Amino acid sequence: MKLTFLAYREILDDRVSKSLDELGIDYYTEWEEVKGKGHKTDAHLGNRPFPGYNNVRMIAFNDEELLEKLIVKINELNTIVEKEDDKIRLFQVPLERIV
Repeated sequence: MKLTFLAYREILDDRVSKSLDELGIDYYTEWEEVKGKGHKTDAHLGNRPFPGYNNVRMIAFNDEELLEKLIVKINELNTIVEKEDDKIRLFQVPLERIV
């Protein structure tokens, strides 16, 4: 099992939602208006010097084949994102148990 976190600019939420729907992924936990800064990226802190926010979706996968399909979809979406800082990030970690 794997646990993933998708972190992306809030402006991309419609595209991410549509992609998850297309893949039949209707389960996740979402955090909106998340502040943060990635490695070598601009900060998104919701203020004048660092405008905008991120959204984060946490998704648990039993089926790693479906996770691979999501990774392909994220890579496709990232080809149309102009700024490197604005690309969707997917973080994957092992998931040992769901209770």
